[in-house]
Amino acid sequence: MSSDPLAWETVDRDVVYSCPGFDVVNESVRLPDGTETEFDYVSESESVCVLPFTSDGDVVSIEEWRQAVDRVNRGLPVGGVEPEDDDLEAAARRELREETGHEADELEPLVTVEPANGIADSVLHFFVARGCRPTSDQRLDHNESIRATTLAFDDLLEAVRSGDVRDGRTVLALSYYQLLEATA
Repeated sequence: MSSDPLAWETVDRDVVYSCPGFDVVNESVRLPDGTETEFDYVSESESVCVLPFTSDGDVVSIEEWRQAVDRVNRGLPVGGVEPEDDDLEAAARRELREETGHEADELEPLVTVEPANGIADSVLHFFVARGCRPTSDQRLDHNESIRATTLAFDDLLEAVRSGDVRDGRTVLALSYYQLLEATA
């Protein structure tokens, strides 16, 4: 238990719902003032998100049906780290290959974030891939409907600015890339 005076004490923990991809966890907690209450959150494995550039500087993006928002969503390759992945870089390379059919000459870490830590324990590792080129067909999961496309980086940025791209992971990847590249 944390010694920070803001820390909550977990009294009991139960997975109340489980499906492929995530669990819903219910915890009985004691707040710093001694109050006992319940807290629910989504629990999922760590994920990777890849910002893939071709040798021409274009971005390999994906268009994917997203049932929760009932539309095709433009974004970047993203997926969970799997047990057979040797490390995070291997997971990022696998996701890029599976979702786009591309491989990268270089891959470098960009940033790691907790994108929704008020409701989920998600940890998302961002990578920048360079020298991406098509090498194989996509190998999609049974529940994925994805179209790989290539577009100019500035066009993708404009799509974020205009609200055409609303995928949070893509917005974070581009924002961090712009922030860190501008200060490098």
